Amino acid sequence: MADPVRVREASPGNTVDRLIRIVAALSQAGGVIAVGLLLAAVLVISQMVFLRYVLRASAIWQHEFVTYSLIAATFVGAPYVLLKRGHVNVDLLPLYLAPRGRLALAVVAHLVTLAFCCVLTWYGFAFWHDAWVNDWHAETVWGPPIWVPYFAVPLGMGLMTLQALTGLLALLTGREAPFQSGEPT
Repeated sequence: MADPVRVREASPGNTVDRLIRIVAALSQAGGVIAVGLLLAAVLVISQMVFLRYVLRASAIWQHEFVTYSLIAATFVGAPYVLLKRGHVNVDLLPLYLAPRGRLALAVVAHLVTLAFCCVLTWYGFAFWHDAWVNDWHAETVWGPPIWVPYFAVPLGMGLMTLQALTGLLALLTGREAPFQSGEPT
């Protein structure tokens, strides 16, 4: 079922297109950072296994580092997943809707996503700010300042908010078809 919605071509000098490109670049940078964090976690796990089982030494900071790295990779990499539409979606309903209904459903979905991201960004920032102002530290032997890993939440969700906003802008200005029906990702 072909979608009669026309998609506008991007023009380099247009402000909306420039904003979409900038946010896409930030989301891609978040994806690269997330991969780096995952790679660092794998290396630290390998080092920890070597220390514990070969050298019979204790691991002091490795568990926390890996946990914080995986959580940060999730939040900082989320905007890239949204950019590439790598998330799981169920597109049964949009396939059976008329073009106007598909567009309306896509706008509602974008608005809900945007609202969710805004709320998480706001509360993530407040939580990070409390940790930073009050100089919270992890209650472990390593005891790193907790604001450092907490920063991944407002950073990642802030970037995701921008990505959701530009997705909505692209949809409303005809730069993107609703649900990209029938197109491979």
